[in-house]
Amino acid sequence: MTLRKLQLLCFSTLLGLTLAGQASAQVITAHGIAMNGDPKYNAGFVHFEYVNPNAPKGGKVRMASTGSFDSFNGFIPKGEAADGVGMIYDTLMSGSDDEAFTEYGLIAEKIEYPEDRSWVAFHLNPKARFHDGKPITPADVIFTFNTLITKGSPFYKSYYGDVTKVEDTGNNRVKFHFKEGTTNRELPLIMGQLPVFPEHWWQGRDFSKSSLEPPLGSGAYRIKDFEAGKYILYERVENYWGADLPVNRGQNNFDLVRYDYYRDQTVSLEAFKAGEYDFRNENNSKFWGTMYTGRNFDSGGIVKSEIGHELPRGMQGFAFNTRRSFFKDSKVREAIGYAFDFEWSNKNLFYGQYRRTNSYFENSELASSGMPTAAELKILEPFRNDLPEEVFTSEFKVPVTNGSGLIRSNLRAASRLLKEAGWEVKDNQRVHTKTGEELKFEVLLYSKAFERIVLPFTKNLEKLGIAATIRVVDTSQFIERYRKYDLDMIVMSVGQSLSPGNEQDNYWSCKAADTPGTRNVMGICNPAIDRLIRLVIEAPDRQALIDRTRALDRALLWGHYMVPHWHINYFRLAHWDKFSRPNTPPKYGLGFFTWWIDEAKEDKLREIAPNLKSL
Repeated sequence: MTLRKLQLLCFSTLLGLTLAGQASAQVITAHGIAMNGDPKYNAGFVHFEYVNPNAPKGGKVRMASTGSFDSFNGFIPKGEAADGVGMIYDTLMSGSDDEAFTEYGLIAEKIEYPEDRSWVAFHLNPKARFHDGKPITPADVIFTFNTLITKGSPFYKSYYGDVTKVEDTGNNRVKFHFKEGTTNRELPLIMGQLPVFPEHWWQGRDFSKSSLEPPLGSGAYRIKDFEAGKYILYERVENYWGADLPVNRGQNNFDLVRYDYYRDQTVSLEAFKAGEYDFRNENNSKFWGTMYTGRNFDSGGIVKSEIGHELPRGMQGFAFNTRRSFFKDSKVREAIGYAFDFEWSNKNLFYGQYRRTNSYFENSELASSGMPTAAELKILEPFRNDLPEEVFTSEFKVPVTNGSGLIRSNLRAASRLLKEAGWEVKDNQRVHTKTGEELKFEVLLYSKAFERIVLPFTKNLEKLGIAATIRVVDTSQFIERYRKYDLDMIVMSVGQSLSPGNEQDNYWSCKAADTPGTRNVMGICNPAIDRLIRLVIEAPDRQALIDRTRALDRALLWGHYMVPHWHINYFRLAHWDKFSRPNTPPKYGLGFFTWWIDEAKEDKLREIAPNLKSL
């Protein structure tokens, strides 16, 4: 056999093996993708079940924000972005609010991926347009991705960290390649969440700088008018290219959406009651319990409602910055947790509206409870040397009181822990036995409304000899200090979804702890937690995701990185009676943009409140 024939034979053999391999790896092309299982809505679906597809379009809605804004770029670690600015952008895919984690076509009319999800490709809708009429192209997608990982917030570099390459493959198709060997099933859905920026508009502009120049988008709304720090007005795009897509039908029903800014929540609430704006999702229990009264409520002009949901509540709490020397010891952090009297606060401050939070994934099947299951122990066992023994042997329980305000037993338990950690009381001050360092810290807030909640906590700490002070700063200063981790303790909320994934890395990992601007304010750095994060991200199915997330939850809870606060599993809503909404609410969201202006109600409201500004 000649050398030439041998080369041809080898080539033919290799080609045959390659083609055989390709044939065995099934590639899926579909209208949507679910994290686990199949999408709820089949190909050809017309609209989501929780919308009214015939909802009328029109009217104006006014909303409220607190603080200020100085930027229209919410993708960078600079400035304070205006509320609602995300409405101007479309994403490759769009999620539904009645599934755990599923996405359907938006800019991308189809999604393509192999069974192992080692890459994903999006077939762009040829009708997709920016507001200037120019088509959305693979080049725009590639530009967006590269811009976010090089100039965006640190979150994006981490979130998209498993992407090795993105390319235009022709025929309006863009493909994302993932790291070899990755088992992160979420990656195709993560890329489906990518907003798309117009490359042509950003030429000659610096994405890394905050700006008040209204950007060009492709979404259902665009900026119509604004005054920096005071208000921003969005208008619905009349010729919006995606208005009739199944994911949009019955949504985005308001012609105009305005956000007015107020200096604090008290002023904001009074403005709402006076008719300055239309809708309020209340997060202050005192306000809800005492201040939603008056003639406009009695007349029926304002409607109050409580709407249940199945959204994970995540974790809100007092977050320790473990970069501080006095917070490095978990016994100190655990001891401080004993000083928070939730039962008294709920009774005297919250009007009994809240439940105590016991999980970082509260109000979901992902939350750990009781003793660890056999499946959880199997996951945790390899990390025994890096985790507290209690993770394996004990049920996590937050300290409980009788609500009387007398918490002597809790304070005694706290004192024992502090002594074990080397902190003793001298001259009514808690000091370290070896260094003489005083145990004192600052609770940093950006809202004076929270002072009344923190004060009882600091008074209890004072009984332990711990000097805890409260500092309230303006929002911009708070954000600046937050990004630099220039703080001792803050009140922090960590939101969660029904399908946790890459964002957990941004919350709890060593890498995030060393990167300014991440959500890991606590400075958590534990190899076991890092590995548990990867296991969550790489979960092959729903049950594995549940078990692995519960295991991660236990590791975080027993690390005592936060003093858990409280939660509710319903929305507290108040609105002027000018809206109607679909009969079926979404399970996992509020769905306010599925509501619409009801002309008959609006006419009646004019009779009740003829001087109503928001009409």
